[in-house]
Amino acid sequence: MASTTSIIQGGFSCGGGGALSSFRARPRRMVVRAEAVNPDIRKDETKVVDSVLVTELSKPLTPYCRCWRSGTFPLCDGSHVKHNKATGDNVGPLLLKK
Repeated sequence: MASTTSIIQGGFSCGGGGALSSFRARPRRMVVRAEAVNPDIRKDETKVVDSVLVTELSKPLTPYCRCWRSGTFPLCDGSHVKHNKATGDNVGPLLLKK
């Protein structure tokens, strides 16, 4: 899994009179890691894009995956429930109605 790391530096200073006028905070370093949302689905494609004509749906209500964990991707198989419990996320399916 590819990961990108960025380092963000920041600090602040206070102006004005009194004891705080010469105060200057030390810069803090924060590491931000970006991880792939889609670790293994259709990686041979440059960009994964799906489109569906609603009139061609076989069911009156069809759930589509938005967590990228479904074994039946692009259709939802309920994998988001396990993902949500593990991560504290609240992702659910996209529901298309006929």
